[in-house]
Amino acid sequence: MGIFDWKHWIVILVVVVLVFGTKKLKNLGTDVGESIKGFRKAMNDDEKPADPTVTPAQPVPPVQPQATAQANPPHTIDVQAQKVEEPIRKDV
Repeated sequence: MGIFDWKHWIVILVVVVLVFGTKKLKNLGTDVGESIKGFRKAMNDDEKPADPTVTPAQPVPPVQPQATAQANPPHTIDVQAQKVEEPIRKDV
């Protein structure tokens, strides 16, 4: 007598049928089945090779920017650092 004995499954099945009803369970089963079929169809569509009559476009070579000093100017900030005062705590 394990925890998942066949008698336990019968009781669980009866409770589920009483709570949800047979019509909702049938609709749920149909929806799950259609979802699985759609998933399998999508997976099979991805595995099919592309149309062999279509020629792939030739890749365009990447354009390399010219190296100049002005292309990437350094990011600097020319200001004087100032001391920040600590805020006054009112609870002390």
